[in-house]
Amino acid sequence: MSTMPSHSAVAVGDERLAHEVAGESGSLKRTLKLRHLVFIGLAYMAPLAVFDMFGIVADVTSGHVPLAYLVVMIAVLFTAFSYSRMVRFFPIAGSAYTYAKEAINAHLGFLVGWVATLDYLLLPMINAILSAIYMTAVIPDVPFWVWVLLTVAICTVLNLVGVKLAASMNVILVSIQLVVAVVFVVLTVINIVNGANGAEFTARPFISSDVQGAAIAAGAAILALSFLGFDAVSTLAEEAERPERDIPRAIFIIIAVAGAFFLTVTYVMQTLFPDVTQLADIVGASPEIAKYIGGAAFQAIFVGGYMMAVLGCGITQQMSAARLLYAMGRDGALPRRLFGTVNPRTGVPVVNVLIVALVALTALFVDLDQAASMINFGAFIAFTFVNLSVIFVFFRFLKRRTAGAWVTFVAVPAVGVAINVWLWLSLDPISMIIGGIWLALGVVYLLVQTRGLRAPAPDLTGPINISMYE
Repeated sequence: MSTMPSHSAVAVGDERLAHEVAGESGSLKRTLKLRHLVFIGLAYMAPLAVFDMFGIVADVTSGHVPLAYLVVMIAVLFTAFSYSRMVRFFPIAGSAYTYAKEAINAHLGFLVGWVATLDYLLLPMINAILSAIYMTAVIPDVPFWVWVLLTVAICTVLNLVGVKLAASMNVILVSIQLVVAVVFVVLTVINIVNGANGAEFTARPFISSDVQGAAIAAGAAILALSFLGFDAVSTLAEEAERPERDIPRAIFIIIAVAGAFFLTVTYVMQTLFPDVTQLADIVGASPEIAKYIGGAAFQAIFVGGYMMAVLGCGITQQMSAARLLYAMGRDGALPRRLFGTVNPRTGVPVVNVLIVALVALTALFVDLDQAASMINFGAFIAFTFVNLSVIFVFFRFLKRRTAGAWVTFVAVPAVGVAINVWLWLSLDPISMIIGGIWLALGVVYLLVQTRGLRAPAPDLTGPINISMYE
């Protein structure tokens, strides 16, 4: 579902938390082992993300969702390799913003972080859209807009009273998602084996004579939303016991596990329904397939498990976005009077929570694929600059330029840049326009704040505590 705040936008928020904790207690505690990092990354990604875009992408790719997933997985692996390079040079609470700032240019780094902030603000919107789609599939008599309003209202109220999800709740939510997904796959396989819908296991979901490169790229550009969060563990570098070793390992394990899961689920779904146009609702294909394979009872269980995760993620998303705006306002990156205040009684940044709620209500006017593309606009820019940062590290800081270094610091990241730019250019025009407007606002704001780039860029993370490395 990818409804958890993720990738570099999450990194900005997590870095904030890291600095504040460090400031209060002296230094962060190195307590996270490899298994902890892997679980945190998988929790950020949310396993049920695989069901979000299946119908839309199956339609776009003419029945080749697994192939589109394979393409975006390759793109993410190249970027993951670049993260593994950067974390060795900057074993601090890192992100695309931090890497671009340190390796390339502080002003450019600010713009990367600014674009990532758009993702943070839009995640509650896509969460509300998904909630409405799934609930409408079960209770079609209730209008779509009612579910949107209810989802945003519940998340907003809980945030205003200061409710926070404990770590144990994340474990429960992820466990529920995994159980539901496994049952879904088992039931789908049983239907295929029994010849339901004339289905049989073939290689067609991956390759066929009617595969079109542009369509696969467009589908992959949408599906990138499922992988957002794999890099969240890079923000925990100051809390990992062995960051230089375990952070890169965790990133690759997370991608491998999630990728295998996504490929398996979409393969059996695509095998059972090679042509999704035969479904009544392409956007709500997953709950419709759930009813087909397990009846109304399983559909209710499927949607119920999904909704528990949606609400949990929605609360966290809104809280994280509001907190990011507060942190930026408090430190002067945004107007302090509007964004940098909290309610003295509850300690909640009320104005920010309400602003995020208003943005989330745009779910009433935006399609799911457009919402996903708008979020991926920032993701592909962030991923591109992580790869570029590795290349800049090579030319700016690396003294021994061996043949192996040319490959790992220049050639591989360059391929990552090319793939991410290709996918970025495959996003739909409306998303490019909205993302471009947000980027332009960031450029104007940066020019004003820095008096035409003559002053330092606004800091999106605050001072980094590196005394432990000195």
